[in-house]
Amino acid sequence: MPRTAVSYTPLVPNGSLADPAGTTIDSTLVTNGVVINNADPERTLIRVTNTAGTDKTVTVKAGAGRQSWMGAQGDSATTVAATSGRQFIGPFTSARFQQKGSTLYVDFASGTTGTITVFKLPKAY
Repeated sequence: MPRTAVSYTPLVPNGSLADPAGTTIDSTLVTNGVVINNADPERTLIRVTNTAGTDKTVTVKAGAGRQSWMGAQGDSATTVAATSGRQFIGPFTSARFQQKGSTLYVDFASGTTGTITVFKLPKAY
């Protein structure tokens, strides 16, 4: 099955953002994983909440893109605490994590529930 696309929530320079609800992590996201299209890894910050009763691992997959030699460093796995855990993951290095087609891939451990929100950091001025 194809990965489920999750869109960016942009952060606005010199502005504010109400706390977005995010995308629900359900069995489809756990089975298929997530794709972030038109990714800008250096400006990507992922927030994952975990409502499952046990700690769960979120994995950002190593890339297979044009600079995939850095992919030899492997995936990035982050543990999110049980029940009410919240982790911010990123920003990322394009050379290590960007997939072909300018995408990022995120996978979840079996039984993960909660939300994922993908933020796009603003460019420095």
